[in-house]
Amino acid sequence: MHTVLITGANRGLGLEFVRQYAEKGWQVLACCRSPQSAEALKALANSHSNIELLPLDVTDEGQIQALAAQLQGRAIDHLLLNAGVLGEQCADLGSMTQAEWLKVLNINTVAPALLIQALRDNVAASELKTIAALSTRVASIDDNGSGGMYSYRASKAALNQILVSAARNLAEQGVKTVALHPGWVQTDMGGSNATFTPQESVAGMISVISNLGEDESGSFRVFDGSTIPW
Repeated sequence: MHTVLITGANRGLGLEFVRQYAEKGWQVLACCRSPQSAEALKALANSHSNIELLPLDVTDEGQIQALAAQLQGRAIDHLLLNAGVLGEQCADLGSMTQAEWLKVLNINTVAPALLIQALRDNVAASELKTIAALSTRVASIDDNGSGGMYSYRASKAALNQILVSAARNLAEQGVKTVALHPGWVQTDMGGSNATFTPQESVAGMISVISNLGEDESGSFRVFDGSTIPW
């Protein structure tokens, strides 16, 4: 049985990732800050014996280290770094503050780097050896035609660099990485007017992750498999 670890698993795309991987028969390590209060996630776990709920605040380095210690020796085929924030309080000139910037960077950039560092041996010990993170098309410098979204764009562009570096540094162990754009999805973050359902987006992203070749490691991909310019 393959194993996936998913951060931000309590709602939106994270919850849908849990659902779809569980239905595929994977062992799912579903991480979120407060599993005891994540009603939809708990209900899903109650109906699937292959879902394991794990508490994790990605902004707490001690909790990341504790999770790594708890999972020592367990192979993780897909490490799925989904937790993130939009940074709406730090999006425009005139509203930005240091505190809001650091909050966004901590969640969207620093946490994924520390999780890759902490769990890289678990991924390397697996059969599929893949690290995927939720990025966004607006992280593309080439695609930035409107400006704005300062902290979100910057934090995700930095995340993309982390994934490229990890692709280079972990290649000898056979580990692959990919940055994923989920599309404009009907979630709390995307809103009800978004183009795609969580089911469509997640099914596409799982396909991209599962079919990622070694020569495609460190790439920036849309959920439909197409490539985004940096």
